[in-house]
Amino acid sequence: MMAADRLRERTLSVTTLAADEFHAPSLDDFFPPSVLIHAGPFELDRLMLIRLLMSVLVAAFFVIAMRSPRLVPRGMQNAAELALDFVRINIAEEILGKEQGKRFLPVVTTIFFIVVASNLASIIPFLNISPNARIGMPLVLAALAYIVFNYVGIKKYGFFKYVKSSIVVPGVPLPLHFLLVPIEFISTFILRPFTLMVRLMANMLAGHILLVLFFSATNYFFFVSGGFQAIFGVPSIIAGIAFTFFELLVIFLQAYVFALLTAVYIELALHADEH
Repeated sequence: MMAADRLRERTLSVTTLAADEFHAPSLDDFFPPSVLIHAGPFELDRLMLIRLLMSVLVAAFFVIAMRSPRLVPRGMQNAAELALDFVRINIAEEILGKEQGKRFLPVVTTIFFIVVASNLASIIPFLNISPNARIGMPLVLAALAYIVFNYVGIKKYGFFKYVKSSIVVPGVPLPLHFLLVPIEFISTFILRPFTLMVRLMANMLAGHILLVLFFSATNYFFFVSGGFQAIFGVPSIIAGIAFTFFELLVIFLQAYVFALLTAVYIELALHADEH
């Protein structure tokens, strides 16, 4: 009886709707029951499987596209090179210059394409949710960016000089250092990874909730409510389709911003002494 009650109280995804009433989406969508491994640190639920699937698809795309490269690219190779050139020219080289852009291109491209692929799951039928809407994946990507830019600075300047150059603003009166040093420390070593992580997660979480709301409401008005209420399904589905295209823009914009800021933080670490 209790299991049946929990099933009736289960919140909606884009593809599910209770047969007799409308339920608003909630955060429970992001914590589905386990699917394969049911306990421990390797528990696999639906979101984890989507993460693995999209990561495999990204890797498979580039492996297949570049397995036998031609001087004049075509087909999948052409698409892969266009995508790589976009990241190389508009993010890596734009921020870091040609030499350093080439050096850190693997990190920047990995972050960009993993974020794009994971975000795309939010509008792919039968997946309908981005694993970046839960904190785990954004945390890992932010940690990668954090480790890279701090490693770069420490390797170039040494630990103490890098930290000092990052938090001490030159040319200001001594009393102001008591105010500026804590602010710079928090900004550089705490807020940078935190904002990377939260920005990505919050945007994809909000997008999923809105898509669920529009399409589950459409389903309710057309197929459950009956009578004159069905007319409300028209504006609901129009809004859902329009927001899907907007979500597509957000998908690529979030990947671009995440990769761009990673490159910016690496550049700041490389020139910490010019603070």
